[in-house]
Amino acid sequence: MSRAFVKDLDGAEGEELPELAISAHRNLVTPEGLERIVATLRRLDGELTAARAASDRATVARVERDLRYWSQRRSSAEVVAPLASPAVVRFGCTVELLTESGERVRYRIVGEDESDPAHGMLSHVAPLAEALRGAAVGDVVPFRGGEAGIVAID
Repeated sequence: MSRAFVKDLDGAEGEELPELAISAHRNLVTPEGLERIVATLRRLDGELTAARAASDRATVARVERDLRYWSQRRSSAEVVAPLASPAVVRFGCTVELLTESGERVRYRIVGEDESDPAHGMLSHVAPLAEALRGAAVGDVVPFRGGEAGIVAID
């Protein structure tokens, strides 16, 4: 039978889960991002204890894999403290853009694991973040097939 028709056992029955991919980029994090990593590690420790107590091998395998990922991310984290009044866009800054249609959008440049563009958190390795890096108020950057001007940097 084809593997396409076999249930993925997520580590049960001796099958190993694939490791979570670690980015090749520097692991820059905000102070809040580091707090989230530490909280994730604590949560996973609790899940591992519960899974072992329940003899849930599939969950133990998944949580152990996740712990390896987050432990590595914690050990490689480079915390970057925000500047009080940045003159140019850098990691940790919040940038307000004014689009050609008059829409104002705000993004904070954060670590890869913190990224959530729908909520204004943009990974420092995202193309827009790379276009913004080093730019100042008044500069124009490519944005959504057009352009947007930087109106504020916090």
